[in-house]
Amino acid sequence: MADDTLAKSFQNIGADYDRYRPGFPDAAADAIIPVPVDTALDLGAGTGKFTERLIRRASRVIGVEPSAQMLAVLRDKLPGVDARIGSAESIPVADASVDVVTVAQAFHWFDREPACAEIRRVLVPGGVLGLLWNHSDAGCAWDRACTRVAHPGLGDGLTASADVVELLPGFAEPRFVQIPWRERIRRGDYLARWLTVSSFLAASAVDRARMVGKIEDILDADPETAGREEFELPQVTDVYVYRAA
Repeated sequence: MADDTLAKSFQNIGADYDRYRPGFPDAAADAIIPVPVDTALDLGAGTGKFTERLIRRASRVIGVEPSAQMLAVLRDKLPGVDARIGSAESIPVADASVDVVTVAQAFHWFDREPACAEIRRVLVPGGVLGLLWNHSDAGCAWDRACTRVAHPGLGDGLTASADVVELLPGFAEPRFVQIPWRERIRRGDYLARWLTVSSFLAASAVDRARMVGKIEDILDADPETAGREEFELPQVTDVYVYRAA
């Protein structure tokens, strides 16, 4: 199971998380829901960064999130979503009532076995589970260097998705889709984005300042970012599409 301290570090940063974290490309939602469905559930929905991609693809959208502060941002932003407090290990939804469950940037925080059992419980027979992660582009040296500051344990892969490539209990082998995309971002917003990452949130003030300093040094040294207040950030979204076995 994921480190509980890191997992809980997001509880009080709803507004900043929504402002600074990247969204997800439409193509990622299309890979999971190619045709509209009746009910989609976004699990670990946070502030609705991916939930908003489900609205045009499902007649009913449910967002489940353990953080009341994050869910408050989601409710304010997406009033048409049925937003509920809950966790992956105890989903507040009836059996076989959901066509698709999505988990964006959150599955690695779940207790894997009970979470998979709960997801299977709420899915209709043959229902779909879509897992997504944004991560740095292999060709962007400065962003990958910054990622190593935040996540030194990830190694060369630099993505949390590597641990879900294998089969999940109760699901068939996944279909994998990788979607490259780009965004324009201001330097200040890029730095603020890192301050919403678990390793920064859980760090002491001294360690956090040291990590921010390392990232500023990287931006000051790389020719693609040095002296610039705004730059283009390439990203990749990994999508794993599972079907209930």
